[in-house]
Amino acid sequence: MSAFLPVEALAALSPQAQSMVAGAQALSSVQAGSAAGAVNLSEAQGIPGASATGSFARMVSDGISQINNKLVDGEIGLQKLAVGDAQNLHQLMINLEESRLSFQLMMQVRGRLLEAYQDIMKMPI
Repeated sequence: MSAFLPVEALAALSPQAQSMVAGAQALSSVQAGSAAGAVNLSEAQGIPGASATGSFARMVSDGISQINNKLVDGEIGLQKLAVGDAQNLHQLMINLEESRLSFQLMMQVRGRLLEAYQDIMKMPI
């Protein structure tokens, strides 16, 4: 069995990937709306630092969704290249490199955050 997909399957993947992106964006906007509501509720209750927590969570969520969008765009570009619809190979390669570097940066930040969390958990009270 071959690991390669036929051209028809590659052409069908592009609309599927685009619909997945649209669904993910709709889900993130719904989650952002519910997160904003949670932040407003905690601010109304007078919980100190709740807005900072909400804004940090929103910042992380937005960053992850931007990186995901770059990865999906790169995947769509690769599919167009495989089908033969790629217009600008140089821009495609630049976009792929940007998405790769963004993902690596996200993984480095994640590692540092986990290390900081573990250091805080090891501290005596």
